[in-house]
Amino acid sequence: MLIAASTYLNSAPLVYSFARGSLRRRFTFMGDAAPSRCAAMLASGQCEVALIPVIEYQRIPGLRIIPDIAVASKKRVRSVLLAARRPLNEVRTVTLDTSSRTSQTLVKILFSRRCGTLPQFTERTPDAALKCENMLEGSDAALVIGDPAMRLEAWAEQLGLRIYDLAEEWRAMTGLPFVFAVWAAHEYVLEASPYLITDLIAAKHEGIERIEEIAAEYAFDLNLPQDELIDYLRDNVNYDLDEENLAGLRRYFNLADECGLISQARELRFAKRIRNKRK
Repeated sequence: MLIAASTYLNSAPLVYSFARGSLRRRFTFMGDAAPSRCAAMLASGQCEVALIPVIEYQRIPGLRIIPDIAVASKKRVRSVLLAARRPLNEVRTVTLDTSSRTSQTLVKILFSRRCGTLPQFTERTPDAALKCENMLEGSDAALVIGDPAMRLEAWAEQLGLRIYDLAEEWRAMTGLPFVFAVWAAHEYVLEASPYLITDLIAAKHEGIERIEEIAAEYAFDLNLPQDELIDYLRDNVNYDLDEENLAGLRRYFNLADECGLISQARELRFAKRIRNKRK
């Protein structure tokens, strides 16, 4: 079975098992830095299950959400940031990271509800440089997500930027956590793969047990302290799809609908568990 997911640090515990853990022989893992491309692979049939930005659930027909697993944040997430040269109510132009349409939509909701207006938006892919300065060329603010956002924090003060953590901003506005990504598959795939939910949940637990190992690997790649990345994976990112996170997800979809950013908020539909154990 082909499975696609982002290779950013925030999703690493969920994909460890498929990339090099106990499930690597049962699945073929396709990693991509951009969550939006994983959603495109799922929509086009290039993979059978994918970790998708949650807004794509509203745009790809026939999907079912895998229960109990998410990339979410209960408070400050640190890897989904709006970097601004001035206060939000003075921002007139915003560059959006192309990697995740969920975060793009979240930015638009926050501007609409908090400032009562929408800036002019353009899209751009962050360059490989640590500072992601290209995202701010010609703009008052820029959305940066994933590993580039983790690196940008270290340069923000030097660049004279105000940093707005979007999970923090969402929590302040709604009192709820924010869900960034979920595993999803088409119904026909789930019918043909009755133990997929079991495998995905097992992979989540295996990856969480390997957080120190994962942090050590990414610390080298990101040039950030291992202890800082361990704290990030344990405290800033939440991997559950519990009732509080589901409430935040539903609120997000409803606000996206109210702001005219999706055609209509579809009801959440979940994959069904198989009670019998694999023989």
